[in-house]
Amino acid sequence: MSELTVLGSCGAWPEPGRACAGFLLSHEGFRLVLDLGYGTIGALLGRCPRGEVDAVIVTHRHPDHCVDVSALARVRHYEAPDRPKIPLHCEPGVLDVLRALEPRPDPTTVFEVRAPEPGRLGPFRLEPIALPHHVPVHGIRLEAPGLTLAYTGDCGPTRALRDLARDADLFIADATLQRQPPEGSERNVMTATEATTWAQAAGARRLLLTHIWPGSDRAVSAAQARAAFDGEVLVAEEGLVVAL
Repeated sequence: MSELTVLGSCGAWPEPGRACAGFLLSHEGFRLVLDLGYGTIGALLGRCPRGEVDAVIVTHRHPDHCVDVSALARVRHYEAPDRPKIPLHCEPGVLDVLRALEPRPDPTTVFEVRAPEPGRLGPFRLEPIALPHHVPVHGIRLEAPGLTLAYTGDCGPTRALRDLARDADLFIADATLQRQPPEGSERNVMTATEATTWAQAAGARRLLLTHIWPGSDRAVSAAQARAAFDGEVLVAEEGLVVAL
């Protein structure tokens, strides 16, 4: 059985009782973490008590997407020191953040750090796609026989999303905003409506809205998406498990 567990769903900082960006993807016994922002480590350890994950992908260096990778490093360093290093696919800036948080042990003693490049990752073919944001971001496309999953991290609207989410069984999309920003403003995050537009254009089958701004009424985001998408719309909630 394949499933995606939502570890956190907030953008920027976590609301009470929630966490920031984080997902655990389980497929054919392979456990892959997608981002690990503020407050996500507890939910991950509820499923992997000693940090027993096979790989981690971090879309970018903002702390609401990577800060609890440092907590995972501590768990592995103290609780499973004899385990192999965890492949960590990320931009160099992520490693800078982790070293600033905890220089000893150095993150490279726990993680085998790799650039976000196309290739095999366990049962998946990994395809990172550069997306617009305040800092370098790579959206993540994962393909395995019978399963395609795409994840934006944070990003502004861009045609690259059509390639990222093409025919995806599940498209996990940034839906930070509920109101359209003024025309001509720099775009580094999306509305739920924009996420839906690209999901529809890409032919994605299901859409999972995430990275919701703290304090937002999530029912509004869901309604905006369902008004423009032919497939199923889900809204990320901590602890939600999506069968794939």
